[in-house]
Amino acid sequence: MRTGKISESVLKRSVLREIQSNRTEVIKGAGVGEDGAFLRWNSPEKVGEKESVLVSAIETVTLPVKNAAYLAVIAAANNLAAAGAVPAAVMLSLTFPPGTEEGFLKETMRQAERGCRELHIQIAGGHTEVSDGVSSPVVTAAMIGKESAESGIRGKGRPEETLDVVVTKWIGLEGTAIIAKEKEQELSERYPVGLILKAQEQEQYLSVASEAATALKSGVYAMHDVRSGGIFGALWELSQKIGVGLCIDLKKIPVKQETIEICEFYHLNPYALLSGGMLLMASPDGAGLVKALEAEGICAAVIGSTNHSNDKLIVNREETRCLEPASPDEILKITFH
Repeated sequence: MRTGKISESVLKRSVLREIQSNRTEVIKGAGVGEDGAFLRWNSPEKVGEKESVLVSAIETVTLPVKNAAYLAVIAAANNLAAAGAVPAAVMLSLTFPPGTEEGFLKETMRQAERGCRELHIQIAGGHTEVSDGVSSPVVTAAMIGKESAESGIRGKGRPEETLDVVVTKWIGLEGTAIIAKEKEQELSERYPVGLILKAQEQEQYLSVASEAATALKSGVYAMHDVRSGGIFGALWELSQKIGVGLCIDLKKIPVKQETIEICEFYHLNPYALLSGGMLLMASPDGAGLVKALEAEGICAAVIGSTNHSNDKLIVNREETRCLEPASPDEILKITFH
């Protein structure tokens, strides 16, 4: 298998098919493009009373970067937000290579706690060890939360109507911020300090909690947080998740100039670059959703629409090509120390 997130075919063949055990508490579990697992917390005592639903999600960061724990916490919380849930607590699993200093462990916990403070959640436990089975730190965040009162997106399958495809913020946010921080000296040989600082500041946009909450109130049909594999990977997963085709206008996908410059420097495809902080949505009223998001100070754009075929098309002026399953993230082409 290739480095990075496993392919959809491997996921279906060697992961999902092997899941045989069933519990009545699991309302909705593992699947292609699913952002969280839904579990029945208790049974309604009265007819018509809404049951409490526990939602969980997990993210692992293996990149040897300074703020891996912060990134893992934010990414796991974004999974819950995209699933229509509100995070409350996180369990952390930290594995370090031999020789790791205690000071590095303390800094890792400070990074995780920073993410928790921003999201108003608590570190509830976890596991920490040193192992010669890893050459760099591995951080896993298992997020736990509750289905939002406004959520009505769980269990929605193939829509009967054509939907608008909407995104928030810009592609490549997370990848850009990571590269700008880790490769600051290298980038400074070509770019002005101002551009590098702007790229580093993209970290402030990594949470999708606010836009997910606004989207739920605006009647969004489905959501998916964009991360590994970039916007192209997320579009494929959303298409598979709700069983639709897509027609996407490449020129309407928002991207910051800092991302373009950094991708050109390292010969990366920005549309397949780590894009935590962007939320992908399908909505019956894309213009209305964009208006609601912008009223909350969140940049958003309609980039295309769904269709009832299996075609997943990317249109770039006169050129049209088919979207392919997600490839390993572009950030894996860069060596970090």
